[in-house]
Amino acid sequence: MSKAGKAGGASWRHRLRRDWPLLLMVAPVIVLLGVFHYFPTLGNVIAFQDYSPYAGIRGSEFVGFANFSRMFSEPAFWSALVNTLSITAFQLVFYFPIPIFLALLLNSVLSVRLRTIVQGIVYLPHFFSWVLVVSLFQQMIGGAGLLAQTLRSHGYNAVDLMTKPDSFIVLVTAQSIWKDAGWGMIVFLAALSTINPALYEAAAADGANRWRRLWHITLPGLRPVIVLLLILRLGDALTVGFEQFILQRSAVGGGAAEVLDTYVYYQGLLVGDFGYGAAAGLFKGLVGLVLVLLANRFAHLVGEQGVYSRS
Repeated sequence: MSKAGKAGGASWRHRLRRDWPLLLMVAPVIVLLGVFHYFPTLGNVIAFQDYSPYAGIRGSEFVGFANFSRMFSEPAFWSALVNTLSITAFQLVFYFPIPIFLALLLNSVLSVRLRTIVQGIVYLPHFFSWVLVVSLFQQMIGGAGLLAQTLRSHGYNAVDLMTKPDSFIVLVTAQSIWKDAGWGMIVFLAALSTINPALYEAAAADGANRWRRLWHITLPGLRPVIVLLLILRLGDALTVGFEQFILQRSAVGGGAAEVLDTYVYYQGLLVGDFGYGAAAGLFKGLVGLVLVLLANRFAHLVGEQGVYSRS
């Protein structure tokens, strides 16, 4: 063995002796991740089979790319794909910046007590289920909700915003903002806390006003986190949620609310066509992987680390 190999081996053994408590601490998480995530990934082989749960993977007929060919020839699949991408693009523009804005706004509050109260109120809806969130919106802007009753009491025609397909993309984005923007704000508040206060003091001493400090210190300090979360969001571009959409699908129709997650459920799982559903799920995963790799490559080009960096 070469000296470099011996040095590398000694270094590895040294790190193992030094870090074994940390490795032992994360071992249960690694086991759970392997058992419930990576091991089930092997089941994607049924995407290439006419899978029957009674015959099992070994007994099911291998059909190659027949499930994918059928999927790409279905107009309903392309409609669900367009809906999914439209909602993702819309939320990237109108939802993704909201947690950043909330973090900047809350960080400017001088009172720690007031900041804590507001933060608790804003991120509390994250712990509500989608059933409760949709019910609350129904009570507020539904056909028998508060808005409709107020309009009727003043002699106007009632409006049921929960059943309008044309505005459904705005509705689901508003629901996502109300539910999860406060939770996302915590990540950016943590990033803001890592910025050296001396930079603000030096900029103020040089005559920079609040907007100048925001543009030249705060936003550059948040940029690595923004890029990282944007890459991760692109990886989930074809995953906009299941429960939120299936709860409202009957109200607005499949033309507006059918996304890939609900498409897999209705076209694959509900009718027992598991191979077809697995093909759609595998397609989602592959597209997400490609988007993450491309976005991460772009992050490297603009000088950011991204999700990972080459050593």
